[in-house]
Amino acid sequence: MTQVIAVLGAGTMGSGIAVSCLSAGLPVTLIDSQPAALERAGALISAHFRRQVETGRLAEPEALRFQSGLTLSQALADLAPATVVIEAVFEDPDVKHALLTEVEPLIAPDTVIATNTSCLLVADLARALRHPERFLGLHYFSPAAVNPVVELIRTAQTNARSAEMAADLLRRTGKEALLCRDSNGFAINRFFCPYCNEATRLTGEGLATPGQVDAVARETFGLALGPFAVMNLTHPRIMLHAQQSLTRFGAFYTPSPALTAIGAQGTLWEIEAEPEPLAADTARQVAERLQAAILLVVGEVVAEGVVSADDLDRGARLALRFGTPPGALRESLGEAEAARLVAALYKRHPKESLSHA
Repeated sequence: MTQVIAVLGAGTMGSGIAVSCLSAGLPVTLIDSQPAALERAGALISAHFRRQVETGRLAEPEALRFQSGLTLSQALADLAPATVVIEAVFEDPDVKHALLTEVEPLIAPDTVIATNTSCLLVADLARALRHPERFLGLHYFSPAAVNPVVELIRTAQTNARSAEMAADLLRRTGKEALLCRDSNGFAINRFFCPYCNEATRLTGEGLATPGQVDAVARETFGLALGPFAVMNLTHPRIMLHAQQSLTRFGAFYTPSPALTAIGAQGTLWEIEAEPEPLAADTARQVAERLQAAILLVVGEVVAEGVVSADDLDRGARLALRFGTPPGALRESLGEAEAARLVAALYKRHPKESLSHA
C-alpha cells in the first residue's frame, strides 16, 4: 500500500518529520495556518536536501525527486488524501483537542491519526475523536529528520491495523520503533527529563556550574553533549513543560527552581566554554547525583511496564547517544552500588515524595 502523509504543524518537529518521510520517497502535505511558518519550513527542507547533495549523500536528481513530493498548504482540507496524519503542533492539550476534532471529518474512515506529543497521555488526546481506535502516538526525537528512534504508543483502544500502519511507516522511513505503554513522558523523556532536572538542582545548590555539570555528564555517560547543552538545543522552556507533565509521579519530579526560572524567562543556560575542573570529591558527587536520578526513574519505568529494560537501553543509545545507557550503568556499578546511590536519593527526597516508594 502506498502511504500518503499529512503533517500538521510546520515547526521544527513537523518539518523534520516531513523530511524523514520525503527521504523515503513518500508524498507529504505539510499544513500550517501561518504562512510564515510554511515559508520557514520550506526553506529548512530545501536546505536539508541541498546539504545532502553537497555532502555526497544524495545525487541531485534524487534530492529533487524527494523534494518534489512536498506540498505546503494552509488549508486543513488538503489532508484528505492522506493515509497517515501526524499532528505536530504545540504541546497544549486544548490546542491538540481542537485540531483533532477538526481533522476527523475531513479524512477517510481508515486513515490513521498519530500525535507527536512527547509528554501528554495519548488516551487523553483520543477523547477528541469519534473513532479513537485509529489513533496512536508517534513521538519523534530531535532532530526528527535524522534521529533514528520513534516511540510508538498504543492506547487500549488503538486497533491492530492502525498500529501496523504506523509501524510500516517507521520501517519505510528507516526508524527504530520503541514500543511504549501510554504513560506521561513514555520511556525516554521519563528518565531524561529528571536527569536534566537533577542537573539544574546541582547548579541551583551551587555545587557546580552548567559547564562543569556537562563535563562530568559527558565523562560519566559517554555523551557528546551534557544536559545543559541539550536543553539549550531543544530550549529550556520545552524541558520545563515536559518536566511539569511528570509531576503526577511524585514531588521528586517537580521542576527545580532554576529550571522553572529560566524556562519562564524563555532564555538559554549560560555554559562556560572552558569550565574550571571540579575537585575530585565534588565531581564524584555530581556524577552520583546524575546516576541516581537515572537509576531511580528507570527502575520505575521498567517496573510499571512502560518499556522493557532492553528497549530502554536501545532507545537511550540511539535517540540520546548514551554511550553508557541505564542498564549498562547498573551493570557497571553493580547492584550494591546502584542501590546505595538510589538510597542516597531517597534520603534527599522523603519517600512519600517519590512515586512507588
